[in-house]
Amino acid sequence: MREIAEIEEALRRAAPHRLVGVVEDALRDRGVRRVELRMADYGLRTLQLVGHVPGADPSVPIHDSPQGRAFGAQEPHVVRERGALRLHLPVTVRGDRLGVLTAELPQQADLGPLLPGLAQLCEALGHEILVAERDTDLYVLARRATRLTLAAEMQWQLLPGRSCARPEFALAAHLEPAYAIFGDNYDWSVSDGRLTLTVTNGMGEGIEAALLTNLAINALRNARRAGLPLADQAALADQAVYAHYRGEVFVSVLLLCFDLATGEVEAVDAGSPRLWRQRGQAVESVGFEAQLPLGMFEDTVYVPERFSVRPGDRLLFGSDGVYGAVSSSGESYGDRALARALRGTRLLPPTQVPQAVLRELAVHQGGSPLEDDALVVCLDWHGPPSTVAV
Repeated sequence: MREIAEIEEALRRAAPHRLVGVVEDALRDRGVRRVELRMADYGLRTLQLVGHVPGADPSVPIHDSPQGRAFGAQEPHVVRERGALRLHLPVTVRGDRLGVLTAELPQQADLGPLLPGLAQLCEALGHEILVAERDTDLYVLARRATRLTLAAEMQWQLLPGRSCARPEFALAAHLEPAYAIFGDNYDWSVSDGRLTLTVTNGMGEGIEAALLTNLAINALRNARRAGLPLADQAALADQAVYAHYRGEVFVSVLLLCFDLATGEVEAVDAGSPRLWRQRGQAVESVGFEAQLPLGMFEDTVYVPERFSVRPGDRLLFGSDGVYGAVSSSGESYGDRALARALRGTRLLPPTQVPQAVLRELAVHQGGSPLEDDALVVCLDWHGPPSTVAV
């Protein structure tokens, strides 16, 4: 196989829609017969084929397929069948799981020397996909198993990704119903020494809810990028929403800023999203002083609160579509069921927790469709990397 630097350069020079072809060309001299790239769909239920590959299924399930095992475990998965070897490799960028690359080789191929280079190649491909999405719809289209509503299209374009990993933390989120989102959203940004995380719940439905959430998220980003402290970020977004809607609608938001070195967290609770913490076997709701949602009144003053996280802590954030969901018997999902779900998923990585909780929520509702957005964000806190004196 050509040196990885040479392949990376070829990927950078390639037309945005030609990335898979570049990879296939680079691997052909090592006996690779064909290459497939599949992207995880918005609902994280299927892996969708990018482009057209003769004889390939356009969609395979994540939870019951060889490709899905590579995606879920984030490790290579090998299948030997019909005289061929199919190697499935996760395509992930900074903890954000994009999809799976499959390479078909002769059955007798020696994978040992190939695997390290292929892992690097998948990482390089992932980076180039994110760049290429600015110029082509190919990879965005492959993410959807069905058509998005316009409101969902607007909401997905706001999101930073579905997961993020750093030495200090691992973070993942999921929204349901994935193809018809209303007003729930999340945002995060990692800078030198800080993680800023926001969980929002916009009022209303459809396009109006999406427009409201877009205004609030971009106002928060504008304030954050101007270097304003957390309380001032909330105040600026509050003014922006009020100036446009004059108090007729509002946005609930939980804003948090984590100090990556100390685990100290600054928080502003301006509405309904809630936070639970699992520390060891104990699960508890983390309560804050309730403050007014964004846009309810003009010139609201927000006061930050503080708490701390320790290495090993797991935090779970949920919108009111989660904790307020009601079963057929009239029982709210509430704190008890969420605590049970957290304990039941404690061995799963954060990337799998939001969906596992939402599956529990679906069972609680008896399988009936969600009547509201349901947003779950999971954060595992590792703490700062240990330093070794030289």
